[in-house]
Amino acid sequence: MRNIDRRSLLAGAAGILGAAALPAATAQAAPASSVAGAARRYPSNWPALEPYGLADTRLDLWPREDNSFVLPLELRPRDEERGQVWMRDTYVNCFVVEGRPLYVATGTTRVPGLEAAAPWNDGIFVWTSSSLRGPWKLADTTGVRPGAERGKVWSPEFVGENRPGRTVVAPWQEYWYDAQFGKRGQAWAPELHYFRDTWYIVACMGDHSRKVGSFMLVSEGGIEGPYRLVEGNHDKPFGDPLVGGPKFIEPGAYHHIDGGLYTEGDDAWLVLHNNFYAKFRDDMEDIVPTTNLPQFQQTPYSPEPYLEGAYVFKHGGRYYLLHAAWNRMSTNPDGGTRYAYDPPGPGRAQYQYDAIVAVSDRFEGPYSQRWTAGVGAGHNNVFVDHGGHVWATFFRNPNFGYWADPSRVADAAVPGVVRMEWTGPEGDRLYVQRRKPSHGG
Repeated sequence: MRNIDRRSLLAGAAGILGAAALPAATAQAAPASSVAGAARRYPSNWPALEPYGLADTRLDLWPREDNSFVLPLELRPRDEERGQVWMRDTYVNCFVVEGRPLYVATGTTRVPGLEAAAPWNDGIFVWTSSSLRGPWKLADTTGVRPGAERGKVWSPEFVGENRPGRTVVAPWQEYWYDAQFGKRGQAWAPELHYFRDTWYIVACMGDHSRKVGSFMLVSEGGIEGPYRLVEGNHDKPFGDPLVGGPKFIEPGAYHHIDGGLYTEGDDAWLVLHNNFYAKFRDDMEDIVPTTNLPQFQQTPYSPEPYLEGAYVFKHGGRYYLLHAAWNRMSTNPDGGTRYAYDPPGPGRAQYQYDAIVAVSDRFEGPYSQRWTAGVGAGHNNVFVDHGGHVWATFFRNPNFGYWADPSRVADAAVPGVVRMEWTGPEGDRLYVQRRKPSHGG
């Protein structure tokens, strides 16, 4: 089993993705004499908005009917009333298994009776398909757990499977109870990766867990598992405790959240929330110990808002660092509307949960100024389908802003995918596929 373009495709596991993403006629390196002609075949960059930190809200950058769709995932009994899987932090990828494309999907889901994936949910589900359009089926986990819900590959419920020398659920990941919330503990933002012929899941125990932060599971079989927890997470999430999170989180419980995996060649890195990253040990059982985790060299906004969903991938020989940021509306002195990636403040209302991107020649940076890559497409990943086309995921954040409106919330929290376009080796930008083939400055 292998993944398409081994070093690059796994959302965050990027390598030489650029060649796979280009049309067949341009996938090979072009001679210098043809560079000018090749450049004309790429769409143009839009000019940077000034001042730095403004958000681009043009409809061209929205997932629309002409450039996106919602995956028809197989429904579980809990989904039948809605007629669609409720999902946040949608993750999709494409691999090749026995010479055929295998698409995988996962994300944050909720349990029946709750409006969100809090204060608890029941773990991680996986769907697979031979085509991006479907049919999408729940992973066949019946051989691993005949009595469990199909497609569920990991859950705090599986704590009874712990054995000496094999931990499936750590004590800090187990459900717990208090008077304020009742049952607590949930898994958020899972990513599924195939690296060195092994399946990995990187996910996060959410805000209502005993300890909040990122962890990794490794499969002892196929995509369906069984999965166990890596050694470095037996006692805690990755990294040291941080100050942050909601007030109800216990002191010392909050760690780096929303972890993802980036691989290149035989090396792997953990990409973490709050600007940090860490290299994995060669055995993939923990990150390399260090006094202080290294940080990406970014071009921050001034002031810098709270960013989420950090993700790195490589395309066209360069590294792209993706974040989710709230685009907030406020009023300009002239009475017009300001859309910007501002921190919370008086007169600022959350509008869209956007995908913002920066580019660099090196994994660690320095990264360029950021641009809006997708309106309402925050907390996503990028992948290449078996035809070589680049896509990103989206879910439409139902918590605040545009998609929280009562007239739209029924269409929020979905497993969506949207086509992306690259502006070529000179432009070096990725955008949601815009409505025209070329956009001038």
